[in-house]
Amino acid sequence: MAEAPDLSKAEITEILSNLNYPASGYEELIPIVHRELRRISGQIMWRERPGQDLQPTELVNEAYLRLTTMGNIKWQNRAHFFAVSARIMRRILIDRARALHAKKRGGLASCASLDEVVSGSLADPGRFIALNEALERLEKIDHRQATVVELRFFGGLTEAEIAQSLGISIGTVKGDWRMARAWLLCQLTLQS
Repeated sequence: MAEAPDLSKAEITEILSNLNYPASGYEELIPIVHRELRRISGQIMWRERPGQDLQPTELVNEAYLRLTTMGNIKWQNRAHFFAVSARIMRRILIDRARALHAKKRGGLASCASLDEVVSGSLADPGRFIALNEALERLEKIDHRQATVVELRFFGGLTEAEIAQSLGISIGTVKGDWRMARAWLLCQLTLQS
């Protein structure tokens, strides 16, 4: 794939706002966003177990296919696009973890700490599923906090990008991140 020129956030937002469904304009978008999607998937896959058969490029390709078949989405800006992309990547990994977990036919493995899950290892599909289930419970209690975790953990967005995407202050993002981590840690500890 040819290297795309570096475009400003405003230029990317402009391209996104001009996209039409079905897939009209997406061929122009992929070379522009591929590098950032690859970076996000690389961060996610870095946490995966050694010997993982899914490679970052495959994750990007699968996410991109799902993006282009989602229907008519009115992209608000670049951050919105990457937030939706992060959610799709999360769903792909959850589907894979569930499939692996079903193969093992065992119960959910115990969870250690949120720091271990968030910073290190998605090697255990049971642990990853438990994190996802806790995140889904958090979403019912505080949707914004769950979204902050998803954007930061799965999307690799910075606090500033999350703030822009959600229309909140960076201080609110930091507070939501601290509260969500504490709540998730409590939930994961209770399950172990």
